[in-house]
Amino acid sequence: EDLAIDAIEQAVGRENPDKGLVFHDDQGVQYTSHAFQQCLERHGITQSVSRPGNPYDNAVSESFFKTLKRELINGRNYQTRQEAQQDIFKYIELYYNPTRIHSTLGYMSPLEYEQMAA
Repeated sequence: EDLAIDAIEQAVGRENPDKGLVFHDDQGVQYTSHAFQQCLERHGITQSVSRPGNPYDNAVSESFFKTLKRELINGRNYQTRQEAQQDIFKYIELYYNPTRIHSTLGYMSPLEYEQMAA
C-alpha cells in the first residue's frame, strides 16, 4: 500500500496532471485500501477497477509488467528491496519512458512521439 501511494505522489509531483485523470488498476489489495483511495481522491484522480477475473480490463498494465519482468527482472536476485526499487526506477525513468520504442507509438520512443505531437 505504501509503495503504491508513494508512486502516485511521485507521479503527481513530477507530472502535475490535469483534473480528470483516471487510474486503472486490478483488484489488488494495495489499490482497494482506504488510504490509497484517499490519495487518489486528494489529487482528483478517478479510480477505475478491473472486473474480477478479467485480465483484459487491464491489458496495458499486464503488458507493461510482462515486459518489465522479461527485460529486467527475470534472472536477477536483488539483495534488498531498495536495490530492486532503484533498478526498476532506472529502467522506467531512464529507458522505458524516454527511449524504448513502442509499437503502439508507431515504433517511436515516447520522447520522439511527444516531440512529433508538440
